[in-house]
Amino acid sequence: MDPSSFQELESPNNAGDSSSGGSAPSRYESQKRRDWNTFGQYLRNHRPPLSLSRCSGAHVLEFLRYLDQFGKTKVHTPVCPFFGHPNPPAPCPCPLRQAWGSLDALVGRLRAAYEENGGMPETNPFGAKAVRLYLREVRDLQSKARGVSYEKKKRKRPPQAAAAGAPMDQQEPTSSCEG
Repeated sequence: MDPSSFQELESPNNAGDSSSGGSAPSRYESQKRRDWNTFGQYLRNHRPPLSLSRCSGAHVLEFLRYLDQFGKTKVHTPVCPFFGHPNPPAPCPCPLRQAWGSLDALVGRLRAAYEENGGMPETNPFGAKAVRLYLREVRDLQSKARGVSYEKKKRKRPPQAAAAGAPMDQQEPTSSCEG
């Protein structure tokens, strides 16, 4: 890809993951294509218009802040009486923003799309330190504003094969440590 041009993802098979010829792209691939094309439209509408090669982490941050106007997540300000309450009892004038999880997923898809379209990982603006710091800041702010912590989910171990219908504490162990 010529780094100065922005390539739209038109074909569902551009991603390389779609190994079966005529199959429809996955939901992830479709969303990635829409996100990439939306970002390309943003660059073209930018004043002055931006080429992808001149796009930096600062431009990505500008794009993420622009998207806030379309957000649906209420983020309470520190002066709001409902700051820190996950389920406020009444409406308030606090702004609607993009949810941290949505922004995090969006940046991940755009980062992948950039590299799939010939961008070098070292120059990927979606992987810039400023973008990572911004996402961390948004996560922390939203966590405090809603009184909800965003901790990494612990992976659940799959239940071991056992007799159907028997409660877990009454099941026979499937392996023994005794020798």
